[in-house]
Amino acid sequence: MSTIKRKNKNSIVEDLTQAQKFIFAPFAFQALAALLDLGIIEFLDKQPASETEIINTLHLDEYTVKTLLQIAFLNNIVENDNDIYCLTKIGRLFLYDDMTKANFNFVKDVCYLGISNLTESFKERSPIGLRKFVDGHPTIYSALTVLPEQMKKSWYEFDHFYSDNSFEEVFSVITQKYSRIYDIGGNTGKFEILCLSHDSNFDITMFDLKCNIDKIKTNPALDKCKFYPINVLDKEPNYPSFKNGAILMSQFLDCFSKNDIIKILKDLSKKMDDKSAIYILEPYTDMQKFEGAKYSLTHASLYFTSMANGVSKFYTLKEMKEIIKIAGLNISKQFDDIGSFNYTLLECKKNAMVSD
Repeated sequence: MSTIKRKNKNSIVEDLTQAQKFIFAPFAFQALAALLDLGIIEFLDKQPASETEIINTLHLDEYTVKTLLQIAFLNNIVENDNDIYCLTKIGRLFLYDDMTKANFNFVKDVCYLGISNLTESFKERSPIGLRKFVDGHPTIYSALTVLPEQMKKSWYEFDHFYSDNSFEEVFSVITQKYSRIYDIGGNTGKFEILCLSHDSNFDITMFDLKCNIDKIKTNPALDKCKFYPINVLDKEPNYPSFKNGAILMSQFLDCFSKNDIIKILKDLSKKMDDKSAIYILEPYTDMQKFEGAKYSLTHASLYFTSMANGVSKFYTLKEMKEIIKIAGLNISKQFDDIGSFNYTLLECKKNAMVSD
């Protein structure tokens, strides 16, 4: 009879405590949302205060304040010294740290309701949670223009927060070799705007769903940008020739399943020559330097399951390399630590030797 070695050295009491934290995590999350919405955290940031002072100043009842402060104390959001409450460093993150705010609002406004349908989403390979907000859309991407305003705002803030600060570095890398860029999945055109800010006549083409392009092409900052409406999942997408050009996909392929990515890369490669290249920018979970980043990215994959498309996730670099190989492309260069959040930029070519 084989014996499984137990790696967990915690006592049963510690394990039980951890289990209860998992169970009641949704309660803690919504309590934090209420603390923010009711102004309690902002008030305590200005000055330590008693329960009575909070009740009188914010015009809240005793039950509300006592109940929320008890939960805030247990979760190290506030400290209590002789019945005077003050905000902790963790509590202040929800007011002043841009990453924490972007993540929190994204989970609260975009994911929280839909994640309750996670099992059904896995079974049906479809974002069942999205139906709580809009009907008739197979993915969240075709529904972005019609999402509730707060949900849309939090989605874009989350998306832009992570990818935007990589763009300057990506532009610098690509333009060392190429003067023409095709941006697949350009979203709101922020990369295009950056390119045109360097040179108003820069040759940049944005590819995206027609509904998205129709919405953003009226932006005056994109007057010199070329637009190409396309659905990359069409059986035979009508791509132009990509000869001697750079194809950029920034935080785009995580929106697709493994098989869909292989299809996309194969379709693009048919229109490439040996001088063109595909640049894939992603925050791979196995390339993160900080445990909190890896934890966040791995869990955020469930957003894709329940809300976005039902089939994709944030991939590991190992997974993406295997996908690229199956698609018949080679990685000619790898650029690590792009931007502030450990993004990796892969340069892929046809018939290229794999670099060390």
